[in-house]
Amino acid sequence: MDNRTKNAKPASIGEYIAGFPPEVQQALEQVRATIRKTVPDAQEAIRYAMPTFIHQGHNLVHFAAFKRHIGFYPAPTGNKSFEAALAGYKTGRGSVQFPLDKPMPLELIVRITEYEIRRWEQKKKI
Repeated sequence: MDNRTKNAKPASIGEYIAGFPPEVQQALEQVRATIRKTVPDAQEAIRYAMPTFIHQGHNLVHFAAFKRHIGFYPAPTGNKSFEAALAGYKTGRGSVQFPLDKPMPLELIVRITEYEIRRWEQKKKI
């Protein structure tokens, strides 16, 4: 759970991040910067009460801070090529949890983000 009140709804990713303790803010900013570097033309927004990057009109990836982890969505949990990379993390259907007491797996975040771009591009072709 984050430390914001249930009624406080941030209008931007910056506001969202500002609502957390400094050590969590640092992890969130790392995730944000990694996605920004991977998809520089993506737009930032808050969707489903989470920081979201929008690419070519669709919600590309989301992330959110919790008491002990940062959730990242969607995660390719059923994809064999990500099986080994995700093995050390708690996953759910389409989600992965990155513990706050460990370094953020920035290379994995890049891989997932790039995968989502390719997945959406394939959907557009159909």
